[in-house]
Amino acid sequence: MSYAIFKTGGKQFRGEAGTTVRIPSVEGEPVSTIVFDNVLLGSKGDSVKTGTPTLDGAKVTGEIVKHGLGDKIIVFKFKRRKNYARKQGHRQKFTEVRIKSISLG
Repeated sequence: MSYAIFKTGGKQFRGEAGTTVRIPSVEGEPVSTIVFDNVLLGSKGDSVKTGTPTLDGAKVTGEIVKHGLGDKIIVFKFKRRKNYARKQGHRQKFTEVRIKSISLG
């Protein structure tokens, strides 16, 4: 079982070939290919390679499945006895990517 930990959108994700990952929104049409070359760690079988900070020549290739909006969260600010209350909702945009292949270089 090979997997890789890559970084995109300021967050780290673990990807295996054939699985889907929800990442922060990136540009691109569905069914287009996207390449992540900021790979921090890679594993193939029993061997594990770590980067300092990234692995040279390693890349994770994926296919954009869809774009969407995540679950709604409510931001509520309140100060007692001051007649102050603010309610605001937020839905974070995401891109769902199916991992096609992992190359550790």
